[in-house]
Amino acid sequence: MTDEKLDQILKQALAPEINDKEIRVRRRRKGKMKKSYKIGKAAAAAVAAAIIGIGGLGYFNPVLAAKIPLIGKIFEKVEDDVTYSGDYTDKEIILTNEDHEGNLDTPDYSVSDKGITLTASEVYCDGYSIFLTVNVEAEDADFTHIPEHYTGMNVSDNRTAAGFYISGSWSVDGNTLELLENTFEGEVIDDHTFVGMLKMDFEQKFEGSGELNFSVDGLGYDDDRMLDSEEISASHWTDGNWNIVIPVEVNGNDVKTIEVGEQKGNITLENVVVSPYQVIVHATTPGEHRELTDDWREKLLSKDPDLTDAEMFEIIGWSYEPCYTVVFNQDGERLYLDMELTGRAMFAVQGKEVSSLHIFIFDNIADCTQMEEEGMNSGAADKAVISKEIFL
Repeated sequence: MTDEKLDQILKQALAPEINDKEIRVRRRRKGKMKKSYKIGKAAAAAVAAAIIGIGGLGYFNPVLAAKIPLIGKIFEKVEDDVTYSGDYTDKEIILTNEDHEGNLDTPDYSVSDKGITLTASEVYCDGYSIFLTVNVEAEDADFTHIPEHYTGMNVSDNRTAAGFYISGSWSVDGNTLELLENTFEGEVIDDHTFVGMLKMDFEQKFEGSGELNFSVDGLGYDDDRMLDSEEISASHWTDGNWNIVIPVEVNGNDVKTIEVGEQKGNITLENVVVSPYQVIVHATTPGEHRELTDDWREKLLSKDPDLTDAEMFEIIGWSYEPCYTVVFNQDGERLYLDMELTGRAMFAVQGKEVSSLHIFIFDNIADCTQMEEEGMNSGAADKAVISKEIFL
C-alpha cells in the first residue's frame, strides 16, 4: 500500500479532519501493528486514533483514585468506555479483591517481574470469548502520558480509553496456544497504575469450565510526548515473564445462538451468536475454508508487511472470496464492527438494545462501506448477497 493510499484511507476513516502531521505519525506506526486478522473498518479508525492524543482527549486522573479499592471492581471502573462496554455486574467471576489499604485477599492471580506487577481481577466468559480485567502497577513508570483512542461508533460519541500493549500467549486446558497481540483497554489511575480489560477469542465454541493459562512475555505503552519520534509504537516496552493460571467458567445466561444456514451466491450465513457484549456473525465462502497458517503469514509478511489476506491467498495460489458484514438492531442503529476475520465478523453491542438484528453481507467492500455510511435504508442494501432479519 502506498503512503498516498494510506493517507486517503485515514482521512476517510477519521473525523473530525486531522492534519498532515498526525497522518505521518499514523503511517510510521502502521508498520508496528502486528495483526493476524482483518481488523474492522470502525476498529481501524480507533486503532489509528490511539496514538494521537489530540485536543480534548487527555485522561482523567483523580487525585484520590489510588486510595479507592480497584482490584475486584475493574469491570465497574472501565465498562462504560472500553470497546466491549456494558454492565458486567453479577456476570463475572471475581478472582482477587483489594481492601482500602491495598492488601489483596489472595496472591494466586498476581505476578511480578522487571518491576511490573500484573494482577488478574475479574473474568467473564460467554463461550466464545474471555473478558479479563487486570491491574498493572509499575515501580518506575509514568503512565499519565498514555494517549487514548476512540472506542465509540463515532468520534462525536466522545468515548475513549487508554491502551496498554501486551504480547505472549494463552490457552485453555492445554489446547492450541493463541497469541496475545492485542491491548488492554482501560484507564490510567496514576503514574504507576493502569486498570484495563483484555478480550481473547476462541476459535471454536468453548463449553463448561477449565483453566486459562495466561502467559505474558512483554508489556508496553505509547507516550504522547514522543509523537515526533520515528519509533513511537510501544515506546515504553519491557520484556519479562508474567504467567498466571486463571479459572474460567462459561456463563451462558443471555447468550443465544441462532442457526440460519442460508446460502446465496458463494456466501453461507451459518449462524449468529448474541451475548450481552457482542454479536458474532459466522459466514463462510468457498475460498475461506483454507486457512492461512501462522507460519505462512509470518513468511509472507516478512517480505511485505502490507499484504492483505486476499493478496497472500493469491501469492500461494489459493482462491479467496471475502465477505463484508454490516449489522443493525431493530431501531436501525449500526453495531460497532470490531473486526472481521475469516469466517466471522465480531460486533460490540455497546449497551444498545438488541431484540432483532438486520444483517447485510456483501461481496464488495465499496457496497459495504456505502451501507455503513448511509444507514439501514441505503440503496446499497439491494446489493447485499444476503440480507436477513434475525428475531431474538
